[in-house]
Amino acid sequence: MSNQSNDHGRAYEYICLTVLYNEIKRHRKCIIEQNSSFIAAKNAWDSIDEMLQGNLALSAVSVVDTLFDLEPLIIENSDDILNLYLQPDSKGEEGDVRDIIILRSGINWEIGLSIKHNHFAVKHSRLAKTLDFSQKWFGRKCTSEYWNIVSSIFDYLETMKIQNKEWKELPAKEDDVYVPLLKAFMDEINRQNKLDPTTPKKMVEYLLGEFDFYKVISIDARRTTQIQAFNLHGTLNQPSKSTRPSIEIPITNLPTRIVSLGFKPNSMNTVELYMDNGWQFSFRIHNASTLVETSLKFDIQIIGMPTTIISINCSWK
Repeated sequence: MSNQSNDHGRAYEYICLTVLYNEIKRHRKCIIEQNSSFIAAKNAWDSIDEMLQGNLALSAVSVVDTLFDLEPLIIENSDDILNLYLQPDSKGEEGDVRDIIILRSGINWEIGLSIKHNHFAVKHSRLAKTLDFSQKWFGRKCTSEYWNIVSSIFDYLETMKIQNKEWKELPAKEDDVYVPLLKAFMDEINRQNKLDPTTPKKMVEYLLGEFDFYKVISIDARRTTQIQAFNLHGTLNQPSKSTRPSIEIPITNLPTRIVSLGFKPNSMNTVELYMDNGWQFSFRIHNASTLVETSLKFDIQIIGMPTTIISINCSWK
């Protein structure tokens, strides 16, 4: 993600948090924790122009009523204090994709929001010379077969890096790096799946995190904000003492098997994974810098979701 995109994302987190606070305090006691993540987001907000600030504010305001309909515990009038805070980026690296936490410690309840500005990417994981992706994703080490294949690819990249080569200078980047690396990646997933039949479930839990959450996506060109409910463990959509959610969110089943895993048609840098229960992901590998490095980045997208993941479009007013 570019620095500008990163700043816009942080600015959007800031205004979503601020709008939520202003609307919630009309119903109950709440506070914002002004931690280092809040300060970074506020600085990003202050750095963008007024037109973008206006659009982001409209986007944030558009989802509030729907969120309250989904989660009546947010505005339940009680004596406890509701806390709002931004999570540090390190949480995402640990597998928690939620950016904003809405917490009522008095009743041991919280929900989280993953905030996205103009993009639908799930994760930006890496493959690297010494990075054990299987350990990180599934909790099991990559097999020796995987390392035997990828070590020569990364040795080649190491040589090109020492020579200060740019990616565009490689004579056959796709044939020499992308395709063999993706083949090794797919073969390792299939091996891990044979070793442990819960691999499909662990894949989704790694990509989407171990906590249920709402994804809030600002789509500026359509002047629409989309809310997607990922209720994988049944913790979202809880009633308050007096009010049931006016929009019901079903629990979504995690996958139990891999249906197919292969290259996207006519592509040398993207593979597609199809699993049961409606789960579909694409993994596009790319270099994230001008100069050659001994690591490559994935742009991971959801290309198909279970019908039980509810998406709600909120138009800007």
